[in-house]
Amino acid sequence: MKRIIFALFFVVIFITAAKAQLEKVATADMIWNGVTVTADKRIFVCFPRLEGDKGIRIGEVLTDGKIIPYPDAAWNNWQIGKATSQKFVRTNSLRIGPDGLLWIVDTGTPSMGAAPLPDSAAKLVAIDTRTNRVVRIIPLAGVSSKATFIDDLRMIGNTIYLTDAGDPALIVMDKMSGQGRRVLEHHPSTTAEKAIWAAGHIMKDESGQQVHIHADQLEISPGGKWLYFQAASGPLWRVETRFLNSPYPSEKELKSHVTLFYQTLSTGGTAIDATGNIYVSDVNKQQITRISPEGKSQVIVQDKRLSWCDALWIDEEGYLWMPTGQLHLLAPFQQGVSKIKLPVVIYKMKINAKPFSS
Repeated sequence: MKRIIFALFFVVIFITAAKAQLEKVATADMIWNGVTVTADKRIFVCFPRLEGDKGIRIGEVLTDGKIIPYPDAAWNNWQIGKATSQKFVRTNSLRIGPDGLLWIVDTGTPSMGAAPLPDSAAKLVAIDTRTNRVVRIIPLAGVSSKATFIDDLRMIGNTIYLTDAGDPALIVMDKMSGQGRRVLEHHPSTTAEKAIWAAGHIMKDESGQQVHIHADQLEISPGGKWLYFQAASGPLWRVETRFLNSPYPSEKELKSHVTLFYQTLSTGGTAIDATGNIYVSDVNKQQITRISPEGKSQVIVQDKRLSWCDALWIDEEGYLWMPTGQLHLLAPFQQGVSKIKLPVVIYKMKINAKPFSS
């Protein structure tokens, strides 16, 4: 009996401590799926607009909590049938790159499940936050198909890595030339072989089909030796970047170097710190797990408030930023009736780790 009481006491202490660790940073009445923070503490957020609705795609959170369109209103006011080359159509991820620029993935898809629009709708957009001006646009049509959904990016040196969650593959791109190539197409490491679980339930779309999200999360190890990547439902794979970066790799040879790293489960987002620990958001158990470079894991926080915790970010002060977007509660996944409870929240938690800067 004493052991049981002690165990219960430990659980209560753990839960209380975990809840105390979460600090509310920002709120919004629109669904977001990503956050990134500059060295001078400017906060940028991404609104994916899964259902094709109008409004801000990329926003900056001001010190008073107000969210304004970024870099300006013009980039955030795209309308169906209008030109797309200088507009955000459907942004899906953003992050401050090692070059100091704010990099944004625009899928170019007008609504969930739709094909990318033509005329540079699918693109990477780089913004200099010092001048608040777009300094680079890289069209993605050359590495896309009708089923493509460019999901996320990471970069090191002159190389950009992208995931295609619609037509499963990794994309390796030269940042200077903007030229890229698709690798590991429809390979088990890039293809979702199981459905997403969220908050205890299998996700289903409006037609009742289970939701599969292909190549989604990816991280580069400190030093750049490894690229970790996975479908949203896991598991986590890795491959040495030297095999990806080879100008003419044999696909057969490349596949032989892909290895299973960790049995992650349904994942909203990831981050990696300066020592190579990977932080994984489990959207089913509503927790964050830290995985060491040796593959050992530890749950660092579990909290019901982490409702679909998406793309994570580690700032210079040792905080892990966690945007909770409740994406699984959107109408397309709830038989046409949204169960979102606004506002959505971004939390942060002290993890005493430094961000990896390539």
